[in-house]
Amino acid sequence: MTSGVTVFGLCAAAAVGLGLNGLMTSPQPLRKIIAFNLLGSGVFLLFGIVGRRGAAAGFGNDPVPQALVITGVVVAFSATALAIALLLRLLKTSGSTTLDDPAPTSPHSDPSGD
Repeated sequence: MTSGVTVFGLCAAAAVGLGLNGLMTSPQPLRKIIAFNLLGSGVFLLFGIVGRRGAAAGFGNDPVPQALVITGVVVAFSATALAIALLLRLLKTSGSTTLDDPAPTSPHSDPSGD
């Protein structure tokens, strides 16, 4: 019989793992933003589990991890809004959501200037 803490711990580990995988493997910026949010959600869930560690012994919740999670959610929301705003500005300015260098227009152009 698995306890709730074990299930939540496994879910937190899965969210962190999926977020890291998305950050490392996805070339699209929007997917990286979503993967970063998934990673943060896994960390917040893990902090929530740490805050509940004394509940089985009859103690109340630890308020420090709870405060960190609440603050982290607010910061993550604002950072996500800023990242999406920057991504939209990049799309409007360059017509693309990537920062790749354009290919040289002629085969004789040398990027080093020599």
